[in-house]
Amino acid sequence: MIEKKKSFMDTLEETVIATILGLMTLITFVNVVLRYTAGTGFGAYMKETWGINGGLIWGLEMTSILFSWLVLFGVSYCIKITAHLGVDSLINVFRMPTRRKLALLATAISIIYALLLMKASWDYYANFANLPATTGHWFPTGFEEMKTTSYRSWYEVDRVPMPDWLRFIEPMINEGEAYNKIPRFIPYAILPFGAALLLFRLVQAFTGLANGTRDTLIVSHEAEDDVKEVAAKAAAQET
Repeated sequence: MIEKKKSFMDTLEETVIATILGLMTLITFVNVVLRYTAGTGFGAYMKETWGINGGLIWGLEMTSILFSWLVLFGVSYCIKITAHLGVDSLINVFRMPTRRKLALLATAISIIYALLLMKASWDYYANFANLPATTGHWFPTGFEEMKTTSYRSWYEVDRVPMPDWLRFIEPMINEGEAYNKIPRFIPYAILPFGAALLLFRLVQAFTGLANGTRDTLIVSHEAEDDVKEVAAKAAAQET
């Protein structure tokens, strides 16, 4: 049987999550090594050659940024693979057609929440990226007139240094002024993007529930029972 090739959107979260986990692990590992070798010849070499004294001063902040990206990508990924936890004791009382209707209702409410979240995240992010916020109280009805006095593109993070290969953005967004640290609009970009990705996955889930290719929005107890059954069979085979 030929396996269907995954689309870009199907593999997006998996690829990014794996990359983020790898980077977090690498940064943490390097920081630990540098910390415990600070008083050795290797530590002296790193200090003299690279100016690193006892660890990466930006390591903790960078790990925190990566973790926030991981969480926001993980939210949409868990929608995709039906991994969000939920209480289904009441839902399981009903027959499957009713369960699906309740799941559709829950997903519709979640879509409304995702729309609100996307507007709020865009409006927060916009000032850091020199972009106009949206109009409307609950849902976007357009874009506000651009007010340059309120822009905060010059805001930087606390410790992560600005890499030279990103200097090309300075004349585009910071009037040619140099950044010492990376501007906040770069890590904050995950806010509107993560909200949009969550909305996309929720619409996918709603479509799947409507056409019968999906039964629920949350992980069910039956899945837990299946895992226990497989573990029991594996234990029996070992004995």
